[in-house]
Formats: sequence, C-alpha cells, structure tokens
Amino acid sequence: MELLRFATAGSVDDGKSTLIGRLLYDTKTIFQDQMEAVEAASEQMGTEYTNLALLTDGLRAEREQGITIDVAYRYFATPRRKFIIADTPGHTQYTRNMVTGASTADLAIVLLDARNGVVEQSKRHSFLASLLRIPHLVLAVNKMDLVDYSQDQFENVVGEYRDFASKLDIGDLTFIPVSALHGDNVVDRSENMEWFEGSSLLHHLETVHISSDRNLIDARFPVQYVLRPQSEEYHDFRGYAGTIEGGVLKPGDDVVVLPSGFSSRIAEIRTFDGPVEEAFAPMAVTVLLEDEIDISRGDMICRPNNQPDATQDVDAMVCWMTSETKLEPRMKLAIKHTTRMARAMVKDVQYRLDINTLHRDETSNVLELNEIGRVTLRTTQPLFADEYRRNRATGSFVLIDENTNNTVGAGMIVGTD
Repeated sequence: MELLRFATAGSVDDGKSTLIGRLLYDTKTIFQDQMEAVEAASEQMGTEYTNLALLTDGLRAEREQGITIDVAYRYFATPRRKFIIADTPGHTQYTRNMVTGASTADLAIVLLDARNGVVEQSKRHSFLASLLRIPHLVLAVNKMDLVDYSQDQFENVVGEYRDFASKLDIGDLTFIPVSALHGDNVVDRSENMEWFEGSSLLHHLETVHISSDRNLIDARFPVQYVLRPQSEEYHDFRGYAGTIEGGVLKPGDDVVVLPSGFSSRIAEIRTFDGPVEEAFAPMAVTVLLEDEIDISRGDMICRPNNQPDATQDVDAMVCWMTSETKLEPRMKLAIKHTTRMARAMVKDVQYRLDINTLHRDETSNVLELNEIGRVTLRTTQPLFADEYRRNRATGSFVLIDENTNNTVGAGMIVGTD
C-alpha cells in the first residue's frame, strides 16, 4: 500500500493532539491497554471525558502543561493507505521541532480554533509548510462545536486564511471544518454540518494524490555503502547500496558517477526481494554496474545529460536549532548532504526572516535558536545538489557542530554558484 506522511501544526491548544487521538481511536488502531492507560490518566487529571490528546502527549511535561513539546510519531493504516503522523509543537519556542517533524511530510494539517480564526502561530506554521515545500496543505477549522457548527463562521475563517495564503507558495489547499473532541468530519462526515459538501479528513488523507509529487525526471542515486561480500557465491561482486532520491533507474541505462565523471551502464538492480526491472524514489536498492569504477560513500550516480550542480558555494534558507551558539559569518561547521560529509564555513548571513510578518531583516548577520535566514556557505568538497524546490532530498542538508557532534542547523538550498 502507498504510504502517506503527514504533519500536524497550529497554535497551542488548537487541538492537534486531540485530532490525532480521534483519528487513532475512530480507526480502531489503539490497543486496549493504551486506552485503559489514557482513561486512567484522564480520570486522574479530573476531566469529564477521555482525553485522547494523551495518546500522543507522552512526555510528563506535555501532560502537565497540556502542550506538545517534542515531535510524536504515530502509525496507523486503513484498507486504502498506510500513514505516519508527526504531531509537531505549536509553540514558538519549539519551531525547530516543527521543522524537523514536517521536513519529510507529503501533507500538512494546520489547525485553527474556529473561535479565534487566523492567529500569529497559524501564519508561522503555514509559512514553514510553504518553505519546506510540503505539496499538500489542509486547513482544519477545529472546535466547530463551540461555534454551534456555524457555516458563516467557517466561511469567515476560510476567507481570512485565503488572504494570507495568497502570499505563500502553496500548491494544493483544502479546507475542512471539524470537531476533534466529538469526531465531527474527522473519520466520518458530520451530521451537524450538512452544509459542508466536502469529504471527511480521513477520506481526504486516503484519496489525496501524492504519486506525482515525487521527482521522477532527475535520476539521483547517492551511494551509501559499497557491498563487497567475501564468499565464493558472490565472487567479484561489487554493488552500490543506497536510496534513490529522484528519477527512475533501469538495467541498461547509461550513467555517470560524480565526482570522478566516469561513465558506465547499469547491469542489474537488486532489492531485498530480488532483482527488479526498474527502481524509483524512494526505493532502497543495490546497483551493479558493467564496469569496475572506483566509487565510495558520498559519490552520486546520475544520468550523463541530467546532472546535479557540483558546487562548493551554496545559498540556503537555514533554520538554527541550538541555543548554545549563534550562526554567524566565519563560523566553521560540518555539513551532511545526502550521503556526503564535508566541512563548511559561513561566508555570509544575508538576512534574518521574521516568520510572523515575512519581513526580511537585512541588518541582522546572526541567527539564534529557532530563527530562519538566508545564508551563504563555502564547502571544502563539492556537493551534488539541486534546488530544494526541485528535489527535497538533494536540496537539503544538516549542519553539525564538530565539537559536540550535535545537529545545529537544517538548510534548504535556494541557489548554487
């Protein structure tokens, strides 16, 4: 079955965790002991109902404060599709966690409180979803039960959000009125909102078209590991293992290896289940070539006439993820791009972006915790990169503090020189 990864986002107390709990509960994907633990915790907290938000708010601090702090991943499936949910924090303080959880999502659900309409954090998370190039966005107008399921209130919120969303690059935008607490329009269509002609949230998640979102034009195969089994059965076997990050590969295709520039032809493509006639993103495969070429981890196999940019100068939007240091010019870091590791120096911080107003602060030349800005980097080795809007895998990277080995930044490439 096809896999859909989606992330939830929104302001504090808009009901993200409750919505996910309702999805899990109404699709009958909760174990009995989990439900009993949630019921007991709800009773201990003194609530008059079973608090489904506790299914995802696993940290003690989250339960005590009633907010999401860390990214919580949950898995469930229906007969139509498999799902991985990333429940991301809504608070400004945890912007880095939201970026982490949403970075691999095919779809984002931004929740709004029907009573409050579009607030500052709703705008922030919508902008981040746009920046991360998430192809599909659902605006779930929650707590419709608290506005008497009013169609006028829903349409007012939709109109307000459309005005803001027109400034963003959002490809597919859907609006759904829901009540996560009572289950209206979450799994089944609501009898309380017969005026709404759209589908329920789950039906939309099951049917949204995501196959065309993947880049099947630009063949990109970063080599992760070279397989040389030492046995008589696999005498002289040399395979290159990794995950296809773009395009389609077939036996017989002409390919070129970067950075060496040597050319060859694909002899065979193998998976865990055996040889295949074609492979595409995001399959994990082993590629065998007709010629013996010196290839190692970090090299990239691609088409001779369709190659990524090989560059040491990168312009990127960077989200800074640590409070221990600031990102500033002349700073030296390690950079991981696909399977390639190199060292990088910050040449310039062009501007810091105010993600609430979308204003560019060109007077600031540093980035602090949770801040996002445009940065120019110089690397010690060439990166084989595409722009992030063209390929999210080959257009992204992480920055690592060499002293602590901690990930301190995440970047999206907007240009190469």
